[in-house]
Amino acid sequence: MMKKLFFLFALGIATSTCIAQDQSAQSESRQSAGSDGKNLVKLNLLSLPLRNISLGYERQIGGKTTAGLGFRVMPKGGLPLKSTFSNLIDDPETDRQLDELEIGNVAFTPEVRFYLGAEAMRGFYLGPFARISSYNVDMPFEFDVNGTTQVMPLSGKLNTFTGGLQIGAQWRLGGKMYLDWWILGPQYGSANGSIDGKKTLNAQEQQELRNELQDIEVPFAETTTTVNASGARLDIKGPWAGLRAGLCLGVRF
Repeated sequence: MMKKLFFLFALGIATSTCIAQDQSAQSESRQSAGSDGKNLVKLNLLSLPLRNISLGYERQIGGKTTAGLGFRVMPKGGLPLKSTFSNLIDDPETDRQLDELEIGNVAFTPEVRFYLGAEAMRGFYLGPFARISSYNVDMPFEFDVNGTTQVMPLSGKLNTFTGGLQIGAQWRLGGKMYLDWWILGPQYGSANGSIDGKKTLNAQEQQELRNELQDIEVPFAETTTTVNASGARLDIKGPWAGLRAGLCLGVRF
């Protein structure tokens, strides 16, 4: 009888100790997260060479869940990664027009992240996101009429809405500094917009301009061309796809 009582007493002490240690570890984890802060602001380093300023804000809303918002702006200028677009399009005429293209954009990206490790803001994560983007375009479009080059000044806007899943990982570098690696973020959605220009055109000029505008190819989307005596319009509508990737340096507070 005494042996049984001693065994139960020892088992109770061991169980109590384990529970206390587990609660202590959870408390330390919560205190650590609290001392580091629930907010993180970051800058995408890989976007800077592409003339993009990409900023992000992330806030812990649960044990291993965060919500965030990204903001990206690109001042108007030449097309980044023009060679990549040229390879996708594979059309010499369109490639020539891209040389004169100037483009700028603004994008907002709300996101929710689910971390797979022990706590939020550290380790691998899955992040469903949406992206709302607006592109401003200026394109002096060159076309040939009887061996003479003419220019139609086109400008306009393209709006896109996509959704996707970001796969990534985030590490603490030291102190309050963090590194966020957007490994792969495929996205898909729709695009809608138009570019147009005003210029007086005779019948032959209209036909030559129409023929060359119809040769323009926009990856994924469809284009519709309208040309008349007072100018031209190129409507763009259809699916839109892309990849989200980056390497961000952040500060937690």
